[in-house]
Amino acid sequence: MSAKIKIVPFGGVRENGKNMYAVDVNGSIYILDCGLKYPENELLGIDVVIPDWSYLRENKDRIVAVFLTHGHADAIGALPYFLSEFNVPVFGSEMTIALAKLNVADEPKVKNYDDFHVVDEKTEIDFGDVVVSFFSTTHSIPESLGIDLKTDEGQIVYTGDFKFDQTAKPGYQTDYARLGAIGQAGVLALLSDSANAENPNMNASEQAIAESIEETFNYRDGRVVVACVASNILRIQQVFDAAQKTGRKVCLTGQDLEKIVNTAMKLGKLSFDDDLLVTPEQLDSLTPAETVILQTGKMGEPIKSIQRMANKQEKTLNIQPGDLVYITTTPSHAMDTTVAQTRDMVYRAGGEVKAISDEMNSSGHAYKRDLQLMLNLLKPKYLVPIQGEYRLLNAHANAAMELGMPADHIFILAKGDVLTYAKGTMGLGEGIDVSDTMIDGIGVGDIGNIVLRDRKVLADDGIFIAVVTIDRKKKQIVAEPKITSRGFVYVKANKDLMQESGQIIRKAVQNNLDNKEFDWGHLKQDVREHLSHYLFEQTHRRPVILPVIMEVNQHHRRSSSKEKGQPKAAPKAKTTAKSKAKSTKGKGTQPATAKADQPTNKPRHNRKRRPRAKKPAPVTDQKD
Repeated sequence: MSAKIKIVPFGGVRENGKNMYAVDVNGSIYILDCGLKYPENELLGIDVVIPDWSYLRENKDRIVAVFLTHGHADAIGALPYFLSEFNVPVFGSEMTIALAKLNVADEPKVKNYDDFHVVDEKTEIDFGDVVVSFFSTTHSIPESLGIDLKTDEGQIVYTGDFKFDQTAKPGYQTDYARLGAIGQAGVLALLSDSANAENPNMNASEQAIAESIEETFNYRDGRVVVACVASNILRIQQVFDAAQKTGRKVCLTGQDLEKIVNTAMKLGKLSFDDDLLVTPEQLDSLTPAETVILQTGKMGEPIKSIQRMANKQEKTLNIQPGDLVYITTTPSHAMDTTVAQTRDMVYRAGGEVKAISDEMNSSGHAYKRDLQLMLNLLKPKYLVPIQGEYRLLNAHANAAMELGMPADHIFILAKGDVLTYAKGTMGLGEGIDVSDTMIDGIGVGDIGNIVLRDRKVLADDGIFIAVVTIDRKKKQIVAEPKITSRGFVYVKANKDLMQESGQIIRKAVQNNLDNKEFDWGHLKQDVREHLSHYLFEQTHRRPVILPVIMEVNQHHRRSSSKEKGQPKAAPKAKTTAKSKAKSTKGKGTQPATAKADQPTNKPRHNRKRRPRAKKPAPVTDQKD
């Protein structure tokens, strides 16, 4: 009986990052990577974005395990959130598992999770219908692995992030012989990295990059501030080596970097002399030509940290005249504007900027010819380009067609598409609903499109608050509308606008009070609509309008003794709580309050009488 196979991307297609793919073989689900992505500019206030696994939640009993390719956030970042819902084993290389444990330890719900399993390129795991094995790849972090799922219908291969580099050192080298053997055994489908598919030029070798870093350190007289992604272990090793050879000391900044460096050191993946690292306090004893500052920033994003250094916002280390900011990371195209702004800030602070990507292709992902080499080695029947925006997936598809692969054997998927193989044919089946899950602080998934839309409106047009006090029984407005504006207009310079807005509010409220079928929801909506129309006419802006309606009933605020015609009881100066409770039982009088030494849980009838409510005076506008 032939196997029924489904491939479902939960992220990583038509976007940068958030890699997560499910392979369903005869009802058993194998998860390949579990990553996150950092938000783009329109996701206001969002910390990170993770995949939506509603479908997996409904089929949690069928999940076999999670298999990780490498230790970057786009492959392991969502793991703590995933494991808080799904208690399944996790497999990865020694370095990948060590970094995954760091991530999981920061999440209180799963800090005690310990079902991790270390594998390497020689490991095979037999799950019955599927045998899972691994192969070594080259990336910017050691012990990156590709994943091979062997089924009765052929192999399904997931490359993870990779490139080919003939000068790669041990721990980073690709196993070409293993790739050839997998190709000879027959590959049904290849899920292949597309992040650099548009680039027609060869990537610079890591040996050339290391020489460039050393040359920069050697010929620079002042301090060098290196911007680097914290989890790029290869680049950090190159910085350490160049500093050692040029007589410089390295100062680490940021907890993320220190944790990762310590973890890599314990595993023997980073090597340097004991006296290479210095603290910020020790920098004063060094000359600028002896100093390297390695900046990674929060969650591994170095560019924003460089901005803070340029604006003198860091506590200890800031950009000084004569500093060189050396950007050794390759930011995504979405960061182009931010990088340009950062360069400007550094120059204003008296420094200079040099980016490694200005001089050479330093990507950790395969360029066009590398992708074609992978296709030639594995010879897949079907190709699924992954990891990249649509144009990158399309460029990968075009590169495959140059090799003669039929267009109908290439599938550019979207999140939630279900690629099904049955009876010898691969095709799209009925899709599932997969969206993004946004993390804001400790909130997971409680921020949706409506909240983001409101945040955008607040950022663009501000907020307009109108407070009105009414007496519904008398059908009248008790106090003039009190208007507060933030981020919309300057109140003092727009008094006419505020006064006219107040009149519109009064009219809308009074119309609702006069209506026999009074409804609170209709009243607030009426105020919003009338105000929104007027404010847009006058300003061409649409602020968030918050009507606050308070109700006061003056008739019920009168004292009960006066309503019943009873005289007020004379106050007693020193009445204990006990005697007061006794004297007021069953009576309409209200004695004076006891002194401060009485218990705090006093009966309601022992509290001091509130004076009768008076008609509030008109409320003036608040200052902006």
